[in-house]
Amino acid sequence: MKELSEQLDDLSVRVKKTEEVIDAAMARNRERLQAQLDSMTSAAQAQRAQVDQHVAQAKAQAQSKWQQLRDSIDDHFATVRANAAQHQAERDARRAEHHADQAEEDALVAVDFALYALDQADYAIIEAVIAREEADALVAQT
Repeated sequence: MKELSEQLDDLSVRVKKTEEVIDAAMARNRERLQAQLDSMTSAAQAQRAQVDQHVAQAKAQAQSKWQQLRDSIDDHFATVRANAAQHQAERDARRAEHHADQAEEDALVAVDFALYALDQADYAIIEAVIAREEADALVAQT
């Protein structure tokens, strides 16, 4: 994201270009107007490419974060499974009891996570249905 001073500089440049367009229009200089139009088209295309690049970066970041979350959850459950296998091999009753307690706690956390995910899915579904109904209603009005 640009700093405020850079945005103000860009605004100043854009104002200057607008003044040139007005000057050319007043002078009825077709060549100058066509050059301005070509320049503006090129600048708009460059701006569009820049916006597309920002959108692609945002998508990549969101996908990366989602992958990190999935990897973290997979790692957690892999650790839980590895611990379970290790504890199963142990014959110490005290350790087995502690392991059972930990496994039950992990199961509770997994169920809580599943419930949270289902709540979020329900919310997203309801929000999508409402958005679709509103969109359909607006389309029907036009």
